[in-house]
Amino acid sequence: MGTEAAAVLAPLWRGLPPLDSGAVDGAASCAISGSHESVSGARAFTHTTLRHWELTDLSDDVALVVSELVTNALRHALAGCNGQDAAVRLHLMRWTSRLVCAVRDPSTASPVAGVADVGAESGRGLYLVDSFSDSWGWHPLDGPMHGKVVWAVFHLPAPAVQAD
Repeated sequence: MGTEAAAVLAPLWRGLPPLDSGAVDGAASCAISGSHESVSGARAFTHTTLRHWELTDLSDDVALVVSELVTNALRHALAGCNGQDAAVRLHLMRWTSRLVCAVRDPSTASPVAGVADVGAESGRGLYLVDSFSDSWGWHPLDGPMHGKVVWAVFHLPAPAVQAD
């Protein structure tokens, strides 16, 4: 896992059982452009990464969560940015027991989870993130990085034990 990803996710580990650094099975990240067309690129990146990690059973759920997190970052976090620090980045990290999807954006405003209106055209993003992931949250970034990270955790099934 790169230094940037470790710094972005440091607050996520508070309150969670520690992970052995040797248990990191994979990390991947990609920059997200400011266009809404990049949401489909983030989904494709997610599907490709999870296929490489042999997690295709989770692929659709994780891609849906990634779509919502990236859409929220583009719709809300980039509004009003002057473009100078307008970086959105998707991080996918896999350990033996969990998968983390994290989207970093330049805004320090908290994501707002409203009441989902089934008939509404929008406003269900974080409701879907909550429904499809095992947990989610956000935190502001510390140090030289500006903005926040919104993350979702998926618990992975225990590896099958092979009989001798």
